[in-house]
Amino acid sequence: MRILLTNDDGIHAPGLKVLEKIARELSDDVWIVAPERDQSGVAHSLSLNDPLRLREVSERHFAVGGTPTDCVLMAVRRLMSERRPDLVLSGVNRGQNVAEDVTYSGTVAAAMEGALLGIPSIALSQQGTFGGPRKSMPWDCAQTHAPALVRRILDAGVPEGGLVNVNFPDRPAPEVKGVRVTRQGKRDVANLMRIEERHDGRGIPYYWLMYTKGSVEPLGGTDVDALASGYVSVTPIKLDLTDHEAARRLGAAFGP
Repeated sequence: MRILLTNDDGIHAPGLKVLEKIARELSDDVWIVAPERDQSGVAHSLSLNDPLRLREVSERHFAVGGTPTDCVLMAVRRLMSERRPDLVLSGVNRGQNVAEDVTYSGTVAAAMEGALLGIPSIALSQQGTFGGPRKSMPWDCAQTHAPALVRRILDAGVPEGGLVNVNFPDRPAPEVKGVRVTRQGKRDVANLMRIEERHDGRGIPYYWLMYTKGSVEPLGGTDVDALASGYVSVTPIKLDLTDHEAARRLGAAFGP
């Protein structure tokens, strides 16, 4: 099995090294094509107005001066054009990608691009604690549980026209309670994001987008609830964004 690895945290991210260890338990044919720099939050964007620079870091390890989507395209259309990957694994992201994170995440977007190209694709993220002195991420959680989990997902089959979004809880591997298949949750985005004004050395203001900690009451069956309860969350995601129920209502309103 030929596996393509990518991420949005960049070619030197610790989570990518963890992902390589995971992938090598599944195959010895592993390729890494990741962004040259951190591309967190770029979602499913393409570099249409800038050239893409490709740097070979080592054998089958490449850095691309672009987005995670660019990386998947560069890998499939250029570097691996003689034989496409059988699987795309994106991550392991430093931080969870649940609820509305899915719409912002470059990690999930890379898996989306793999799915658009007809390749089974899985996004993997490790929940952690941020703010103040940065806590060490429990990478052993993802590294321990991911290989068997990926095998089970592949045996069950990644849905055509979609991908699977996997999130590991913020706890050591032995303390994980199990796996839950979930739906995408929802949080109060308006209260989670704030804009902080600062000033540079000349007194000129600049701004940071920042997350704030807020209390969330997760609904049962969601990815947010699974992580809060100590479970690995496995969420199938469709690329078709059509609201079919609303389409039926609008069709009735506009008539034949």
